Amino acid sequence: MKNLMRILSYVRKYSAFALLNVFFNALTILFSLFSLVMLIPFLQVLFKESDPVYIKPVFAFTAEYFLDTLKYYITLSMTTYGDTKTLAIICVAVAVIFMLKNLFRYLALYVLSPVRSGAVRDMRNELYRKILSLPLSYYSKEKKGDLISRMTEDVKEVEVSIMSFLEISVREPLTIIVFLTWMLMLSPSLTGFVFLMLLVTVLIIGRVGKRLKRDSGESQTLAGELFSQLEETISGLRIIHAFSAEKYQEDKFAKLNDRHFDKSRSIVTRKELSSPLTEFLAICVVCAVLWYGGNLVLSNQGFKAPTFIHFMALFSQLIAPAKNFSNAYYNIRKGLASAVRIFEVLDAEVVISDRQNAKEIKGFEHSIEYKNVGFVYNNYDNKQILKNVNLQITKGKMVALVGQSGAGKTTMVDLLPRFYDVTEGSIMIDGVDVRDYQLREMRQLFGMVSQESILFNDTIFNNIAFGNPNATRDSVMEAARIANAHDFISKLPNGYDTIIGDRGGKLSGGERQRLTIARAVLKDPPILILDEATSSLDSNSERLVQDALTKLMKGRTTIVIAHRLSTIQFADEIIVMQNGQIAERGNHIGLTAKNGIYKKLVDLQAF
Repeated sequence: MKNLMRILSYVRKYSAFALLNVFFNALTILFSLFSLVMLIPFLQVLFKESDPVYIKPVFAFTAEYFLDTLKYYITLSMTTYGDTKTLAIICVAVAVIFMLKNLFRYLALYVLSPVRSGAVRDMRNELYRKILSLPLSYYSKEKKGDLISRMTEDVKEVEVSIMSFLEISVREPLTIIVFLTWMLMLSPSLTGFVFLMLLVTVLIIGRVGKRLKRDSGESQTLAGELFSQLEETISGLRIIHAFSAEKYQEDKFAKLNDRHFDKSRSIVTRKELSSPLTEFLAICVVCAVLWYGGNLVLSNQGFKAPTFIHFMALFSQLIAPAKNFSNAYYNIRKGLASAVRIFEVLDAEVVISDRQNAKEIKGFEHSIEYKNVGFVYNNYDNKQILKNVNLQITKGKMVALVGQSGAGKTTMVDLLPRFYDVTEGSIMIDGVDVRDYQLREMRQLFGMVSQESILFNDTIFNNIAFGNPNATRDSVMEAARIANAHDFISKLPNGYDTIIGDRGGKLSGGERQRLTIARAVLKDPPILILDEATSSLDSNSERLVQDALTKLMKGRTTIVIAHRLSTIQFADEIIVMQNGQIAERGNHIGLTAKNGIYKKLVDLQAF
């Protein structure tokens, strides 16, 4: 119930439309009731099954008063205009009533549309905002495909299941209440019997649908795993083909798909059981009411045959709402399972956020300092990545981080813009802990060029201007020239308006890297982070990229992670990392003369 109320909270801002929906549904139900109430007395008077009423009844809130009033006006019409003309008037009145009933039915659905679609849109927007705000550590534990599944399949399930319940939860209960009220006025005892039968029906349906929520949750989890494997397959297709692993991947996917099929079949079987089960139970209730009401008529207990027929006509109008309500119950059990998966993401803790009264930072003045920094990834082994790291980087200097894989180099630079937070010690910019700054403003100080060129399936212009909505075409072109990218961009069919494909797949590695450098140039950050920016390039591409990087680094504070040590010989300071600690530090000449770890790394590369 808590999750259902939370889902329905998204409807609050559309309450005006929701109230209109209730109003139009109420009118629909009243006209539906009136169409039956006015027709039966007319037929009774017309076919002499009931005595005409010549005196207008005195008001009383009873069924007899309303029925006798209708009979009075029908009798008056028949006396004035005759039976044939009265029949025509009644037929026209019935047609008008049904027209109004369906008009208000349409209006009820019309005003509900923005409620349903708007609430789902707001939920999807909130999910996307949450995905953007979650730290990188969250995504190291979760599968991307499963997150995509929650954003698409689970939100769609909520829309189909729970948001559809919005209409039914208003219209069907109103229908049942209005018709039961009228039936109660006709015969309290028979109505009480009907209500008891309906209650038993609801309890039976509830027991059948008890497992549906659990099965639906498992099915959505398996759907997420299918998305994950599909995403991994597309990303790793080159390796799959290279290792002739198509059959292995196909079998792996088929097994997972079979598990999803079995669970989905179970869900469909239970859900589809609702319709025949409800119909069978409804017939049982009808038979029970016919038996009970028939006995009242036959035993002359003040319940006449015409009234009983009238009662059964009204009761027949309750079967469809009861059936719809039972179907909605099954759907909502499925929807709640998806809601749980959505709220797991929305409720995930955002561990990287602004502290209370966080400070503004407008620029970088003098230094960056790592002070007794330690860090542990919160993963399966809790291995300590950094231990007691102390380092000061003065503004305008170039500092290089070198060492074997796993030494902690990338972790050190990831801690600086707070992709993660330190677990020990502190990192300070201009003497203030980075955790005390406003996160968004603090990250504006950094530009990053990584080993993997992160580009988007968009135009070259938009990729260079990424995150900078005020960028002009001239500024983008100037950034591209500095990054040695303008020449190859100009040769493309659509120039800066060329779509570069998923992850920039239409470009070469060197071209992609130069675009990321152009992006950093346009941002014009005071602090630059280069994470093995040339390690995966051929010699010619490396030369072009290295030249672009040299232009980019000019006048900036630069932290470079490098495997190719030839690129950092002129660094102001080289930090040699080993087992999460600083093992050596100095410039290229001094470290080479020490004949230590750095010298061994240099000898291995033999440059």
